[in-house]
Amino acid sequence: MSFLRRLFGGGAASDAPAKPARVAEHEGYVIRATPFQENGQWQTCGLISKDVGGELREHRFIRADRFPSQEMAADHAIVKAKQIIDQQGDRLFD
Repeated sequence: MSFLRRLFGGGAASDAPAKPARVAEHEGYVIRATPFQENGQWQTCGLISKDVGGELREHRFIRADRFPSQEMAADHAIVKAKQIIDQQGDRLFD
């Protein structure tokens, strides 16, 4: 249930995303891996951003993949974000 609260913006201030676990760049996009703990494991989550015409555009993604460590989930989030960027490009902001 806490997953749904975070997804739709509910929950207490303590549910706010922490600092990114890892940051990377790919094809002009900035990727911030922001995995979170869910039921004792780390869930893949991240934020893709790019400056488009002077406006910062962002796309948040969450995947069902879970890992035993934050580092593993962050690494996977970077890989997934690169796939999203390669497949969708700027369309992901539509």
